[in-house]
Amino acid sequence: MSLSRKRRKELTRLRKSADELWSHQQEVLDRANEIAREAGRQAGVLTREEVVPRVRQGYEHYLLPGVHATQDLAGGVRHQVVDKVLPGIGTALGAVMSVGDIAKEARSATLDRIRFQKPVVVQKQGPGAGTYIAIGVGIAAAAGVAYAIWQTFRADDELWVSEDESLLDSPIEKSTDV
Repeated sequence: MSLSRKRRKELTRLRKSADELWSHQQEVLDRANEIAREAGRQAGVLTREEVVPRVRQGYEHYLLPGVHATQDLAGGVRHQVVDKVLPGIGTALGAVMSVGDIAKEARSATLDRIRFQKPVVVQKQGPGAGTYIAIGVGIAAAAGVAYAIWQTFRADDELWVSEDESLLDSPIEKSTDV
């Protein structure tokens, strides 16, 4: 490509300016990295000198008494459960098991006595309430069936229309009679 001398000089100057700008940017980035490293180091020092002691003091002043109180409460609850509740539960279970043993012995003794006795037959005393209710329902059902049969077979003259009367009313027959 053929450029004029003037244009080549301008491009050469422009390239030198770009190279200078690039080197300045590299220096700025190097300086920014140095500052960032120093800031990180200073943040670590500040954390060790200021933040950690304050957090430790807050923990010891506010949180640690609550932790100790909770541990004391848990120890008291454990003491109450171990010394009072568990023995009570054990006593209750022992009582239930002994009642079960007594009931088992009584049951076996009762079964032994029943085996040697004659069976007792209970005499029925008469019809109960269920018998009377069943009889009433049966009578009501029979009455319903009888009423349905009566409605089906009753002779109701108004319900039936004879075929002859329907023919007399037709207009064709009237015109033939005239």
